[in-house]
Amino acid sequence: MVKKTKRSNIYTQSQVKKLNEKHPLSQPEKKNFRLGNAVKPKIVRSRFVRFPRYVQLQRKKRILLKRLKCPPAIAQFFTPLDKPTTTKVLNILKKYSPEDKKEKKERLKKMAEKEVKGKKDKKEGEKPILVKYGLNHVTYLIEQKKAKIVLIAADVDPIETVVFLPTLCKTMDVPYAIVPSKARLGELVHKKTATCVALTEFKEDAAELNNLTKVFKEQFQGPGHHWKKPEKGFKAIKREQKQEKALSQEKNKKL
Repeated sequence: MVKKTKRSNIYTQSQVKKLNEKHPLSQPEKKNFRLGNAVKPKIVRSRFVRFPRYVQLQRKKRILLKRLKCPPAIAQFFTPLDKPTTTKVLNILKKYSPEDKKEKKERLKKMAEKEVKGKKDKKEGEKPILVKYGLNHVTYLIEQKKAKIVLIAADVDPIETVVFLPTLCKTMDVPYAIVPSKARLGELVHKKTATCVALTEFKEDAAELNNLTKVFKEQFQGPGHHWKKPEKGFKAIKREQKQEKALSQEKNKKL
């Protein structure tokens, strides 16, 4: 079999132009989407949904935070602890979580029964080791160097309430970590949310907690944090690409 060679263009540029130009009688008509005419294309209706004002504000705020240049004190809250390490820490701290309302009610009931029988002791066992919470209380524990481990939420609003804690932990040499969610810290202490949480002693899973403190020191108490550079939006990126393309075309023309 003889291979067929590609047929070269036998037309001139003017002839090619004429071939491409359509006859005025064979011009395509605009589609008419009125009743009984062309079928309407499928519309993505989620684009036309009007979200509530609070959702709009949340989204605008999120975009603004990405676009702004942040100082190191605030920039560290944008890089919290990774997901597997966070779940590991929180699962261990659940063992140290304070008693809930039901447990407290049962304990007080037993104490009252013992008091009625006259069998009440002055001190019943050692003081339990529990997770401490509340911004003022945690700050006091750090200042007194009683806290062994501190967890701070990254999504606290306003951030000014918590922004001083990492610096305080560094000066007092207390290992700390920034956790993504304040709701998950709230679960530990049976509240909706908690800005920060501290543990004073290690009783259960002490070896794992000691290893985690080393990880926290490496990640958060290592070299100083840097300024967070603003992220560019989709439109800005496209605009820059367009400008670069135009510049490269000009350079090629000169060459």
